[in-house]
Formats: sequence, C-alpha cells, structure tokens
Amino acid sequence: MIAENTQTQMRKGILEYCVLSIIARGEIYASDIIAELRSAKLLVVEGTLYPLLTRLKNNGLLSYNWVESTSGPPRKYYTLTEDGRGILSQLDQTWQELAYAVGISQKGANS
Repeated sequence: MIAENTQTQMRKGILEYCVLSIIARGEIYASDIIAELRSAKLLVVEGTLYPLLTRLKNNGLLSYNWVESTSGPPRKYYTLTEDGRGILSQLDQTWQELAYAVGISQKGANS
C-alpha cells in the first residue's frame, strides 16, 4: 500500500512535464495525449488531464486551435507557446539533474 501511494505521487509529480513534452512534438488533440500517457502508465483517470491543460493554458504555456472534424464536433488541438517551450527547457534540465541524482544514489546502494 505504501509503495502504491508513493508510485502514484511520483507519476503525478512528472505528469505536467510529460504533457508539455508530448505537446512540444507538435499540435495534438487531447485524446491523443491521453493515449500516450496511458501507454506509458502515467494516466489512469481521464479527468486528470483536462484541468491540467486548462491550468497550463491559463498560465500562458499552451495555446489551442479549433479544427473541424469529419466525424463530429470541432476538436481542440494544443501547441506550446514560447513561454511553454522555455518552461519545458527548464524542466528538461531539472529532469536531467534528478535522473543523475537517482543514478548516483542507486550506485551507492548497490556498492
């Protein structure tokens, strides 16, 4: 039970970074973001993504365009803003530092 709680918190902690990284690759529909996060076992509940996207947009990190769909209502496609790219760059650096620190601590534990 303790490990499950910690795993959940770890996933939540990197969710924003992962969402920004996915969107950085190009314009993307929310359902496609969800599919990628699920395949990486990072998203269990769909309702988690939409508030995050709204917060990122309100913070100026994302923009979106409405695109007509041939199979239903228009779809909202997300892209990163320049500010979003800047924040992602900072998060990339932080991720590298964390990965290095975890690698060092694992090496020490295995010695």
